[in-house]
Amino acid sequence: MEIPKLLVDSEVILIKKLNLKRAPKEKISKFLLHVVTDGMGVPVYVPIIVARGNKDGITLGLTAAVHGNELNGIPVIQRIFNEIDVKHLKGTIVGVPALNVPSLLRKKRRFIDGTDLNHIMPGKKSGNVSQVYAYRVFNKIIKKFDYLIDLHTASFGRINSYYIRADMETKTTRRMALLQNAQIIVHNPPSDGTLRGAAEERGIAAITLEVGDPNRFQKGMIRSGMTGIHNLLQELDMINGEIEEPENPPVICKNSYWIYTNTGGLLTVHPDVTDMVKKGQLIATLRNIYGDLIEQYFSPEDGIVIGKSNNPINQTGGRILHLGIIK
Repeated sequence: MEIPKLLVDSEVILIKKLNLKRAPKEKISKFLLHVVTDGMGVPVYVPIIVARGNKDGITLGLTAAVHGNELNGIPVIQRIFNEIDVKHLKGTIVGVPALNVPSLLRKKRRFIDGTDLNHIMPGKKSGNVSQVYAYRVFNKIIKKFDYLIDLHTASFGRINSYYIRADMETKTTRRMALLQNAQIIVHNPPSDGTLRGAAEERGIAAITLEVGDPNRFQKGMIRSGMTGIHNLLQELDMINGEIEEPENPPVICKNSYWIYTNTGGLLTVHPDVTDMVKKGQLIATLRNIYGDLIEQYFSPEDGIVIGKSNNPINQTGGRILHLGIIK
């Protein structure tokens, strides 16, 4: 197969299986992994970057764009590999800057059949379009990891704080979460259909890193994500250096949930992300197209705002804010 000139210049190798032991030591290798075939019989490839150190050891996986509109994780992974000195790296780092390639190219959150890939992991070997894609990326890529950081952002019409989802009752994932220097950490057990949960069920220590807002690159969020990953690499003794401690400890939440509207209209959400709210506090107002006040919403309990809607056009059942309940 003839490879486009751009890929030749970048030394990208087309593969059908990911064999990390065949990646040369003390080098960063770039691959395109054939995962599925599209409706014209053309292969669909997933981009993979492998940094293999001078000694064998732990394999850390970094994944982004499981949702096609969540972009901040892409430059986080790119910059990590630009900064890594493979001659002093122990073990292997595997970066997947775009796990959900079909959705990334369509600028859509969900897979081509309308399914959320992060709700059906680890997929099915003999399933529908999205289930097979999920199964193959999980088995061809994710199962190679010992540790996983899955990078996400908010979705359309919403904004996020810099926060972590992790099983805080497990020592390893708790430590991984704390090393990210996040504003908020939400306790989230596995067995929830997410990539993180499916990885944990198979013995891979995994956390979800939420780095800001969709459809954009945010320099501050990208820097924060890189800092947390560098901290973990040092904690795992994969690189040398000092762990960067946070300026403020994270707010740890025992759980979280979204608050929704029960009618439609023009929505204004009053608190900002990371704001503390009290039970009974006014959190949102809803007006009709004429500007008349038709509904007010109050916090059902004390908590912290993890994320919120920033799109005023809000139909019945629309999201207001993501409330974290502090442990």
